[in-house]
Amino acid sequence: MKILRLARNQAGFTLVQAIFILVVLAFLGVVMMRLSGLQSSTSVFALQGAKAYQAARSGLEWGAARARAGASCNSAGSMTIEGFAVTVNCANASFVESGVTTTVSSINATAIFGTWGSPDYISRRLEMKVALP
Repeated sequence: MKILRLARNQAGFTLVQAIFILVVLAFLGVVMMRLSGLQSSTSVFALQGAKAYQAARSGLEWGAARARAGASCNSAGSMTIEGFAVTVNCANASFVESGVTTTVSSINATAIFGTWGSPDYISRRLEMKVALP
């Protein structure tokens, strides 16, 4: 009789365990979904960052070619490369060393995608100096 009574007192314990396990598994599923989404958005941002770098690099190359040709490399407004607004600015400085005049052109290029404060905003700024004979 005592054995029957013990079995009746523990009749709902398996149900409590099953609900606990279901809650834990649901929580783990939500965490995995969030991590998956975060990993996906991180790779998208990395790709956009690499594209912004290459767009700014293209702006630098354009500015260097213009500076070597003797033309002004300041871009009027900005140019668009693959959806990135690229702005190029130059400043020239001349130096005399041992009777030889050398002009150094400092070129800045900024590539921007999106608007400041938006979740898809990416910006890269590069600078280089070119010595002109």
